Amino acid sequence: MLHLIWVLIVGAVIGAIGSLIVGRDLPGGWIGNIVGGLVGAWVGGNLLGGWGPQVAGMAILPAIIGAMIVVFLVSLLIGASRRRA
Repeated sequence: MLHLIWVLIVGAVIGAIGSLIVGRDLPGGWIGNIVGGLVGAWVGGNLLGGWGPQVAGMAILPAIIGAMIVVFLVSLLIGASRRRA
């Protein structure tokens, strides 16, 4: 149980860092940051591997890069859907 809480905290921080670097926010506040961070860690791990320091089973640098990609893509999709509406 403690490991799951740690993973969620690290995911939130990674998502928040990705949002800050890209300069766009994910919808949903902290829940969006957690999802963005966890999905970003998965994307970054698959694209870049597991190099660099690891916390809670996530390689931090690839996870942040993956979170940046996720934040950017989600903001593009949300922006496109808002323009159509």
